[in-house]
Amino acid sequence: MPKQLWSTIKAEIDEQILHEPVLVSFFSKRIHQHESLESALSDLLASKLASDDVPLSTLRQLFNEALSADPDIMQAVVADLLATKQRDPAVRGYTDILLYFKGFQALQAYRVAHWLWHQARENLALYLQSLISEVFAVDIHPAAQIGSGIMVDHATGIVIGETSILEDNISIMQGVTLGGTGKESGNRHPKVRAGVLIGSNAIIIGNVTIGEGAKVGAGSVVLSDVEAHTTVAGIPAVVVGRPSGDQPALDMDQDLDSTE
Repeated sequence: MPKQLWSTIKAEIDEQILHEPVLVSFFSKRIHQHESLESALSDLLASKLASDDVPLSTLRQLFNEALSADPDIMQAVVADLLATKQRDPAVRGYTDILLYFKGFQALQAYRVAHWLWHQARENLALYLQSLISEVFAVDIHPAAQIGSGIMVDHATGIVIGETSILEDNISIMQGVTLGGTGKESGNRHPKVRAGVLIGSNAIIIGNVTIGEGAKVGAGSVVLSDVEAHTTVAGIPAVVVGRPSGDQPALDMDQDLDSTE
């Protein structure tokens, strides 16, 4: 699938060059000079996150190492690309997501930090986390567990804590916090099941479970478990209805009206 998707991306770039010749050099550097999606992604992320402390070449090698060592990362990358393309009406093509969407970029950089964390390279993982936070305004602890088919829309201000678990096919809007309850240690962050849609600026606190196919309204504060296939909203959040579909993350319908 990465090879097929890469062919599609290159075809998109060829078309875009015809419409915007000013970006020929940019498109060449980011797409045409690479033989694979893995190579292009590694180079793009390294260029975004390079610093005086860890230069571009070192970061590029690090990203390439992670993507080569763990095939699951690229499977997740592809699933995230497909998810964003399917769910975001602003997307014209896969190239938009890869080159311009910082939510997608931050999530893939997190995946490398997560890989480093499980290679007992915690210091480098945390260093990468800090860079991701500074560059993308997205703060994901490298120990957090995040599945595939994730859409992170707009992304600014998203915080995902250390013991958070996010299953597959979840959509998260900007400003969302999956946080702990303060000084509590151990398993202290939310568990978000498959198909969940979390609206912008929602705050979910503590070791609570957001059930499969649930919907959390924008600006809500969730302090307790949310049952599967329910819609919650408010401060504190309460049940206000049921989603119209089994997986609100795929529908991206943020209407809170009850279907009961």
